[in-house]
Amino acid sequence: QVQLVESGGGSVRAGGTLTLSCAASRYTHTMAWFRQAPGKEREGVAVIDSAGATRYTDSVKGRFTISRDTATNTLYLVMDNLKPEDTAMYYCAADVLSRLTLTGDYPYWGQGTQVTVSS
Repeated sequence: QVQLVESGGGSVRAGGTLTLSCAASRYTHTMAWFRQAPGKEREGVAVIDSAGATRYTDSVKGRFTISRDTATNTLYLVMDNLKPEDTAMYYCAADVLSRLTLTGDYPYWGQGTQVTVSS
């Protein structure tokens, strides 16, 4: 089992920056961020594998940066130039397998942290 705890969400004006963190109870090869806005399906945002390779959904490329600290099993998401359409609950996900997919079939999930961007 892997426990994931997100933090760092909040409210910000458009154009602002937020940094999300996800603390994992142990190392996993892959960690990812997903988000779900009200009335919409869950969407993969960014993923990082054990080699440090990353993948982003098109809408956040150039604005969001995913990274991880393997010494502390912590995942980060720096979100720059935030837009109102980034408003959502953000979830951390993990897999013991190495993958760079943004499909929602990850075995481990956190409880989420809310991000609200006002115009």
